[in-house]
Amino acid sequence: MENKPTLLVLAAGMGSRYGGNKQIDGFGPNGETILEYSIYDAIRAGFGKIVLIVREEILQLTKDLLLPKLEGKIEVDFVLQSITSFVPEEFINPERVKPYGTAHAVLCAKDAISEPFAVINADDFYGREAFAVISEFLQNDVRSDLHAMVGYAIQNVLSEHGTVSRGVCSMNAANQLIGMVERTSIAREGNKILAKGDSEEIEIKEGTPVSMNFWGFHQDVFSDIDRMWHEFLPANVENLKAEFFIPTVANNLIEAEEAAFEILEGGKTWFGVTYTEDKPVVIESLQKMHASGEYPENLWK
Repeated sequence: MENKPTLLVLAAGMGSRYGGNKQIDGFGPNGETILEYSIYDAIRAGFGKIVLIVREEILQLTKDLLLPKLEGKIEVDFVLQSITSFVPEEFINPERVKPYGTAHAVLCAKDAISEPFAVINADDFYGREAFAVISEFLQNDVRSDLHAMVGYAIQNVLSEHGTVSRGVCSMNAANQLIGMVERTSIAREGNKILAKGDSEEIEIKEGTPVSMNFWGFHQDVFSDIDRMWHEFLPANVENLKAEFFIPTVANNLIEAEEAAFEILEGGKTWFGVTYTEDKPVVIESLQKMHASGEYPENLWK
């Protein structure tokens, strides 16, 4: 298969709510990480390369974990994200400790990717169907002015152990994204799904598509992200908590009519580990998938 897309994995997050490096925690029956299932699904969906964005503290750990298993199966590259990556000297704030967010992480990979690519989180399980639909899009439909995201219904992506943050999507009749609002405190209360803000409470209807940070991009998006990054920095140099997110990039491109985003209906199965208490649920779900034959007894043998 020519022009195989690349999978860009965001694995540099701190895991603060979870309480550890969940990107390299074992969940499968043989200690597999969630990331390994994504890589396995990406390989069988036709991806040709994996690029992992990591922070320096976990680079060697991640290499030791993945490279022996993936040797001969797919090309793997590593890119570092730090709070000074792609930050001109005049905008470096020595007091900043928080990473700059997901769009900054993608920007860090611009020299490692020259083909259409998907973006995922390392600690989310997205399901085989999601990789199949995004791979097909990246090989057949993507253009410099047409990108995509995999949509997931809000009721399928909540946690029983606390609130979650989700990009809540609005779409038109053509299943294209109109805009996305990041809601940072979503939980089910009784028969309602509520997003609570500082001064408002919003009900989100079941079936509403949300972003779980599974995107498909044409490689030309790097120049768009770079342009927005250099607008973001001077506006936020004093804001130590400001982050540069992928949904911000998507919203800006849509509002400027520079690109459209298809919402792909591949989000059938999702689970993740926002909180430590989520871990037993993930372990049980993966065991069932192995037992049903969705995954082999051992992913890499």
